[in-house]
Order: sequence, then structure tokens, then C-alpha cells
Amino acid sequence: MNFNQIIKENDSKHLVNFDTRFLEIKSNWEKENIKPNVLMHTCCAPCSTVVLEQIAKLCNLTIFFSNSNIHPIEEYQLRSLSQKKFIDDFNNTHSLNVKFIEDTYQPKTFIENVYKEHLELEIEGGKRCNYCYEMRLDRAALYAKEHGYDYFGSALTLSPHKNSQTINQIGYDVQAIYSVSYLPSDFKKRNGFKRSIEISKQYDIYRQCYCGCVFSAKQHGIDLKAVRCQAIDQIQDILKNL
Repeated sequence: MNFNQIIKENDSKHLVNFDTRFLEIKSNWEKENIKPNVLMHTCCAPCSTVVLEQIAKLCNLTIFFSNSNIHPIEEYQLRSLSQKKFIDDFNNTHSLNVKFIEDTYQPKTFIENVYKEHLELEIEGGKRCNYCYEMRLDRAALYAKEHGYDYFGSALTLSPHKNSQTINQIGYDVQAIYSVSYLPSDFKKRNGFKRSIEISKQYDIYRQCYCGCVFSAKQHGIDLKAVRCQAIDQIQDILKNL
């Protein structure tokens, strides 16, 4: 099913409840007694918490860390390392085998494309963010197609600051390009964001103070030098405890 078909089925005066569609798919997995191979894009460990809790036991789950938007590189490295550590800790706690794959980090390409499309002055939540969602979902769908996954999806819908309707529409559009099934979601539903905070505290997960890109950071007055220094210190702390 594509996005336009979903809109036609839905009352046009109301937003599509993608959490309901997610639950329907999960229910079908259980009824049919299948464990599909799912590639789930994440932007950070906190956003992956609810994903692992809700579907890790129902499928063969791989977390796909594809985030060339994140700046500076030390912050990127900290988020990647925190993501991998949380997966390892979660696996050990629940006797699971959730896998972790890190995509190629290409920040120069991301920045060049933002300037090429004249998106550098867009406010957070605007067209630049839409491009960023599309970039990462495209990478996830391509990887899923090339490696035989049954579904691809994204944990981006957990954030209350991100438009789940837009993210899901992009997911369905990308699905049509690569002919691999998109897993719709709205992980913030059913107190998902609150639950992510609770799990983050339980596992002592690093929670960042900005979305990730240099454009958003500057617009919000984030001190990137301080971010770099703090990231280096936190990376060293994590490595000491591995």
C-alpha cells in the first residue's frame, strides 16, 4: 500500500494514525508466526530504546545508524558509540541478538546538498529537515533492498519535535523506489517519548542537547566547541567502561 491509498482510506479531516498501522503489522507477525528481518534507522540511542522494547523479540532486528547530518565528528562518534553500547547492554539484559550497522559518514555531502538546495536558512522542522529525513530513509531503504530485509523503518517518529506524518509519507515514497516494505510508526504514541526517557535513565544513555546538524545548532545558539570537548570526554568515559 502507498501513502495516497492510506490517505484515501482515512478521513481527510484527520491525521493518519500510523501507530495503529504499526500495531496491526506487529499483530500480523504474531498471528502468522513469522519473524521478519527488519532494518530500523536510528539517529541516536535514546530514539532506539522504544523500538527495541517493542519489536526486538518479534523480529530479526538490525539497527542502522545512518546520520551524515550530525556535526561535529566528535558528536557523531559519541552518538554512534552510545548507540552500539546500548544495543550490547540491551542484548545482554534480554538475551537477544539485535545487530548494529553503521553507515558511511559523509557530512561533506550532506552540507553540500543543503547549500545546493538553498536550505541552510530553513528553520528546524522545515524543508531542510524534510531533506534530512529523506536522505536517511533513502539510505536505509537501499541497504534493506540490497541485503534482503523484509522491512525498513525509522525511529525518528519517537521525537515530539519531528512530524511523524511527514516522516511516514517520505517512508512510503521511498518504499516505491526500492520495492522494499516500509514499516510505518509513530513511536511517540502511547507515552513512547516518556518511556524512552525512563529507559535512557535505566541504561545511563547519553542524551544530546540538539538535533544534530550544524545549521540547527547555530540557529539555537549551541556552542559547538563545548559540544566537541564534552563529546571527547564522554567517549573516553564510555571506552573505559567497555
